[in-house]
Amino acid sequence: MTLTAPSPSTASVDVPPARRRNWAPYVLILGASLVLLLGMGYPVVWQIITSFQKYGALQQLGGKAPDFVWFANYISIAQNATFWEVTLRSVLFCIVTAAITVVVGVLMALLMTKVPAVVRFILQIALLLAWAMPVIAAMTVWIWLFDRRRGVVNYLLNLIPGVDVGQFNWIGTTPALFFTVAGIIIIWMSVPFVAFSAYAGLTQVSGEVLEASQLDGAGAWQRFRYVMFPVLKPVIAIVLLLNLIWDLRVFAQITLLQDAGPKSTDYDLLGTYIYKTGVAGFDYGAGAAMSIFVLAITIALSWFYVRSLIKEETS
Repeated sequence: MTLTAPSPSTASVDVPPARRRNWAPYVLILGASLVLLLGMGYPVVWQIITSFQKYGALQQLGGKAPDFVWFANYISIAQNATFWEVTLRSVLFCIVTAAITVVVGVLMALLMTKVPAVVRFILQIALLLAWAMPVIAAMTVWIWLFDRRRGVVNYLLNLIPGVDVGQFNWIGTTPALFFTVAGIIIIWMSVPFVAFSAYAGLTQVSGEVLEASQLDGAGAWQRFRYVMFPVLKPVIAIVLLLNLIWDLRVFAQITLLQDAGPKSTDYDLLGTYIYKTGVAGFDYGAGAAMSIFVLAITIALSWFYVRSLIKEETS
């Protein structure tokens, strides 16, 4: 018997229909992308260009076109010992405040999972009010609390038997006390965000798993370390990164505290020092170069987080 292959004309071949590209997602994100490019891209490009120019008050008023000095501004700030002192102080400040903020925020989230519903509701409202309070209003209250003449802190301390602080100046005595007060204020303003984020993460922890681990003899610390923390780890990573970035660039709180106390560079962080150099000192070129340096630090911090996310996705 002879077998013959079917001719090409009679063979049936299933050809899948051509897939049509769905352009709707690209169209929907186009508007947001344009807003980001115009709203954030233009200032960054302007800062980069200005950092290579000699740009002072005369150029700002349009009296003379800025001259390109290329890397002169960067060389100048690299040789500025005060700038590096402020940078080191800012990095240490943001690390300490961000770490304390995350620890306190996670503890507040754990507390919200343990208290009754009514107490949890009151606590959440209090955190929300603290978070929503405008910076100017909050700083007005905090400066009044630490005021050396009519402050509540000095008043309450003087009520303690054997304690006489008098009219102690919490803001203007030493830089250490100044940044302690500033750290307390910034932590108070940032804890609600961390607490709400961590509480949302804790709601994803299985109650059955927690109950089973408790029946197996796991203590509170072991339940947190082996059951809760793996779920909270991505949340803690992102809120820690955001707080590091926010605290590195803090400006309003330090400026308002300086208005109520000392104004020397010993009490400056990067935000206030850049402002004094660039805007108040009319040296926009040097201020722009410092801003690009802070942007580089921010990108470096973000890159480590993005890289860790990529590793986790790959594994």
